[in-house]
Amino acid sequence: QVQLVESGGGLVQPGRSLRLSCTASGRIFRIYTMSWFRQVPGKRRELVARILRDGESDYSDFVKGRFTISRDDAANTMSLQMNSLKPEDTGIYYCNGDIQRPGLGVDNFWGQGTQVTVSS
Repeated sequence: QVQLVESGGGLVQPGRSLRLSCTASGRIFRIYTMSWFRQVPGKRRELVARILRDGESDYSDFVKGRFTISRDDAANTMSLQMNSLKPEDTGIYYCNGDIQRPGLGVDNFWGQGTQVTVSS
């Protein structure tokens, strides 16, 4: 099986920075697109940023210029550097990946989420 585990969440003041990490483990042949989503109570889960295997990335309008997504395929990790955080960035951040296991097709996996709270 494959597991995605997020880390780095916490409480931070507005304007400060936080860095989230996601580590994939298990029987992994290849990782394709990796993404960060977030969800707040009462709202649907929304895409924050994604990064393709070739390194190309794109961002939702509400984080452009403030967040940077990156990946390290040698370590099966992905990160999200979040700068200039705002209270509306508060939510549970989820790691998502399109992962191929040995001898199998590509499946989509989710992490368990990490809480980010931006408050003074």
